[in-house]
Amino acid sequence: MAQDDWLADRFEEHRSHLRAVAYRMLGSVNDADDAVQEAWIRLSRSDSSAVENLGGWLTTVVARVALDMLRSRTSRHEEPVGELPTAPTDDGTSGAQPEQAAELADSLGPAMLVVLETLSPAERIAFVLHDMFAVPFDEIAPIVGRSPAATRQLASRARRRVQGVDIVTPHDRNRTRRIVEAFLSASRKGDFGALLALLDPDVVLSADADAVRAGATELVRGADAVAQTFSGRARAARLALIDGQPGAVWASGGKPRVVFRFSFDDNKITAIELLADSARLDELDLVPLDD
Repeated sequence: MAQDDWLADRFEEHRSHLRAVAYRMLGSVNDADDAVQEAWIRLSRSDSSAVENLGGWLTTVVARVALDMLRSRTSRHEEPVGELPTAPTDDGTSGAQPEQAAELADSLGPAMLVVLETLSPAERIAFVLHDMFAVPFDEIAPIVGRSPAATRQLASRARRRVQGVDIVTPHDRNRTRRIVEAFLSASRKGDFGALLALLDPDVVLSADADAVRAGATELVRGADAVAQTFSGRARAARLALIDGQPGAVWASGGKPRVVFRFSFDDNKITAIELLADSARLDELDLVPLDD
């Protein structure tokens, strides 16, 4: 048997598992097949003789591809959830039969898909790999770029949301994203009135010790004072998802330096937290968004 045929046969042994992993990460049968196909392309271009555990290697590749797809989807402000996934047609290359695609879609109900869509990309990867496929945290950590302890926290946050605690729907996330966008725009323009309109009268601005050392005020209370603080500022801050929720980040030299975390009540900002502690920033899942 030719080497290419042998490798293809080995890959086919793992295809069903890889599609199940990819689907639970991406919530789309078509996207799952794209991720699996990308894994095959990478395998065919690699030195497979150096791979000791082919199944584990392929699972890692699919997870990395899925993470990139989720982050790209998020940065483009896509909302794929809203209807059940459709089964892809079989073109002879994806290995997907309509009945298999339907079975795969049925394995993850629409309610679970909606909940998973509220997770940040890294939370979703950590939760799916650990809780659904029993992958150890020390193997997931390099995929999401976190320490094993931080990866455990990602999965724990995801688990709480899946169990119904502190769920933020995609609709809520869109609404709060628009509020943050408006806040950053008003701050850059020095539009004091627009800032006041976005802030709760009792809004609180707080900063961690590192942010204070960089020049921030430790605690500011009240809409007038917070609006004064930000009027004409935040010019370098950019919209981002902070652990799956809309916020902002200031980066320098390609590295995040300060994160702006927001809290909301209806359409008002009730709190802004400035984080500059590098250890804490490393624990956050930061996804830049198109501003």
